Amino acid sequence: MLQSFFILNSSFLIALTAIHLRRAIPDDATAILACLAAAFEPYRTQYAPDAFADTVLNPDTLRDRMASMSLFVAVEGGGKVVGTIGCQEVSATEGHLRGMAVLPNHQGQGVAAQLLKAAEAELHSRNCKRITLDTTEPLQRAIRFYENNGYFRSGQISDFFGMPLIEYVKEL
Repeated sequence: MLQSFFILNSSFLIALTAIHLRRAIPDDATAILACLAAAFEPYRTQYAPDAFADTVLNPDTLRDRMASMSLFVAVEGGGKVVGTIGCQEVSATEGHLRGMAVLPNHQGQGVAAQLLKAAEAELHSRNCKRITLDTTEPLQRAIRFYENNGYFRSGQISDFFGMPLIEYVKEL
């Protein structure tokens, strides 16, 4: 959980809102879809339409994801969802991350790191020894974030609606 605190910057006070993490519930669906859409909108033109749709989801694909994965949300003190991530076991010892997104105005504030830790802890509790995730070249900031958190390219590249999908892995 991130704590509320204040920063005195020049002659004004900036209040940073407390963020807490929890498991997503069905009532979060609209907010999760909005978060995904806002986080990935800057990359829309770099994705094929089907790739973008698969990334930002719709009510039906989100419902499927909520049924098959553990989804977490980062929530401001007022109840607004500001970030999300999903994870699932793909074998007895391997987990997979999907759908990390943080609202643009909350990026760079540690929300992604907290979401990543929650998903990793969930997979570790399920005895996963290895975690994979997939990303694309346009997401350079995300790539740096994952690399800074112990993920490395596995060498596996697959096709994602006509664009390279790069697998990253972390050994727990």
